[in-house]
Amino acid sequence: MTDLKNDRYLKALLREPVDMTPVWMMRQAGRYLPEYKATRAEAGDFMALCRNADLACEVTLQPLRRYELDAAILFSDILTIPDAMGLGLSFGAGEGPKFAKPIERKADIDNLPIPDPENELQYVMNAVRTIRRELQGEVPLIGFSGSPWTLATYMVEGGSSKAFTKIKKMLYTEPQLLHSLLDKLADSVILYLNAQIKAGAQSVMIFDTWGGVLAHKDYQYFSLPYMHKIVDNLIRENEGRKVPVTLFTKGGGLWLESIADTGCDAIGLDWTVDIADAKARVGHKVALQGNMDPSVLYANPERIEKEVQSILAGFGQGTGHVFNLGHGIHQDVPEESPKVFVDAIHEYSKQYHQEG
Repeated sequence: MTDLKNDRYLKALLREPVDMTPVWMMRQAGRYLPEYKATRAEAGDFMALCRNADLACEVTLQPLRRYELDAAILFSDILTIPDAMGLGLSFGAGEGPKFAKPIERKADIDNLPIPDPENELQYVMNAVRTIRRELQGEVPLIGFSGSPWTLATYMVEGGSSKAFTKIKKMLYTEPQLLHSLLDKLADSVILYLNAQIKAGAQSVMIFDTWGGVLAHKDYQYFSLPYMHKIVDNLIRENEGRKVPVTLFTKGGGLWLESIADTGCDAIGLDWTVDIADAKARVGHKVALQGNMDPSVLYANPERIEKEVQSILAGFGQGTGHVFNLGHGIHQDVPEESPKVFVDAIHEYSKQYHQEG
């Protein structure tokens, strides 16, 4: 594999010195770019795009051609594991994900296979290998998975949900049934992420998108322990480098100390958390990723720069900060706004990394 020309993202995750704060954006390969829309149209539909290694590579690289980002993230979807378990994933035009065979009873969970990453999910590994080759060491590649809890919400609800009534009914009436599903999902995620690392992912991230809908104690029982299990069983060194692990629970500001205790290298923050407060609470243990509200990218350049400066000042001196949005970039932001965002981070962060 080619040596990395820009490794400040990996260094920041490990809280090693960097010359400026690195940045990437959640969903940086996506619908806000016209070239992405063209490639998706060429593929036919979203999952066809995910399954075509060359096209998945193309959309992964598209934002890097426009903006000076410090990392690429694999183009895929968090629902690849439940799809590989045979639940029949589909994406209708203008709709969210749907499963033809949602989880409803114990037999459904008992019958779920644990997918072989180099068999049922080989298309993901092919994409990782293709992207690593085409990146030519310019920036590192991030691999990812959904968390067991977040995957389970889609599998039990049958798709997206606002109230999460079906999975919460299972949680409160048949908790052991839910635990059996989460445990199987954790085992699947471990295999999946380790296969991504072997294929060339240089860092991995677990997206716990719906952890924040859980009651305070329930998060500690039904989400965090399963992410902890995954962290404990991941490959943490490959190609002679450490492989940093980031955990992101949207709405997870209540639990930063508990998340830091999992042994992860970094915690993703959403925009509801003050980064100075987060650093005071856990910054001696982990790096922090985040956390600008994605909607700031609708603003004029001066307002975007002001928000960037505010977050950088909140984190303050030293390393251990990867700048990002607090969640995914919106699909209708102006094309020029991410450039203002990225360039401002690099320009204004240098003062926080000066030695002495």
